[in-house]
Amino acid sequence: MTTVIVAGAGLAGLVAARHLAELGLNVQVMEREDEAGGRVRTRKRDGFLLDRGFQVLFTEYPAAKRELDYDELDLRYFSPGAVLARPDSRSVLADPFRDPRALFESATNREVSLIDKVRTLQLRQELARKPNHEIFEGEDESIESYLRERGFSEKFRNRFAGPFYGGITLDRSLSTSKKVFEFTFKMLATGRTAIPAEGMGAISEQLAEKAQATGATTRFGEGVSAVESNGDKVEVEVGGETITADAAIVATDPKSARELTGVDSIPTEARSCVTQYFAHDAPLDAGNRILLNVADDAPNEIVPLSAVAPEYAPDDRELLSATFVGMPEESDDELAEEVKTTLREWYPERTFPSLELLHTDQIEFAQFAQPPGVFDTLPGNRTEQESIYLAGDFTEASSLNAAMESGRKAARAVYEDL
Repeated sequence: MTTVIVAGAGLAGLVAARHLAELGLNVQVMEREDEAGGRVRTRKRDGFLLDRGFQVLFTEYPAAKRELDYDELDLRYFSPGAVLARPDSRSVLADPFRDPRALFESATNREVSLIDKVRTLQLRQELARKPNHEIFEGEDESIESYLRERGFSEKFRNRFAGPFYGGITLDRSLSTSKKVFEFTFKMLATGRTAIPAEGMGAISEQLAEKAQATGATTRFGEGVSAVESNGDKVEVEVGGETITADAAIVATDPKSARELTGVDSIPTEARSCVTQYFAHDAPLDAGNRILLNVADDAPNEIVPLSAVAPEYAPDDRELLSATFVGMPEESDDELAEEVKTTLREWYPERTFPSLELLHTDQIEFAQFAQPPGVFDTLPGNRTEQESIYLAGDFTEASSLNAAMESGRKAARAVYEDL
């Protein structure tokens, strides 16, 4: 039987394993950690669900709709739009087509001008009709340049686009590729933003179960240390053992994938973030919306997670997350004090005495950087070494959708070549 080794049990590796096993191949997944998921995992602590950094699922992601069972994930949904927050001021800005109840609040929001709101709705209509493949074709430029050329004001770029896309791309300066903006804007306009009731790690668990059900096996705590092509075979070193297989898919993080394969086009410039989780007693008044910091980036956003998914916290507590873009020099306690200060400024009538820091995630490599032109430089699923393949968002774009899509494409490439 044809044997394929998959290095890494993240989303890309799990999807690749599932598709190859469904085609009748003998698939073995090697994972250095003691659980599947890679960057998409959830910890359980004292009744709280703590994702590895703030993450969401865009339900319109093409690969997610194909690979995941949304009903089984029991999704909980964010309300469209966001609360724009600054000292002594909180105001809702939402898509009136998606949330008609927020029409008056959005229309009277003073953070964004009427003409910018009209341009946003026009862009929404345009991108909703644009095929996904066209979004990633053609010339590129930064989000900042793209919005400026379309007539969006500096006020809009600084007060809404900067903090909103700071949360998505971890780049508040809007220097990321406009192709990322168009794709995610379309996903937001045509679908919903959600988290599974049992945490984002439920996505990884579902993919792992599907891979196992098709016959793929996973060895945890056994990372791949070397991969070498040997004609039409490949030799994979795992914990001092050498395994000979017909093909290997390297589906690790980008830095490890480059070290294992020598493919220099794998992007390793990172976007970082720090996410802190807090317990508190009384809910905020943001409903199911993210609070964006339009005054500064400390933190970029605060999210009332248990308001969106009550399962994220015990019945008598609330769960918030706060994310800082980049890697701040302050200690965890100092960052937590900044979060408390920010909340007190946003809610001057409250003091937040029960706010308790539960956990801090310092994620040095949360995404790979996606400047204009990056999509012309990314590697494909095949490498120059026969029988060695790549699967990971770094072959597509930095997103959950890209990770799953790359897994499917890598499996197809292996099957076609074998």
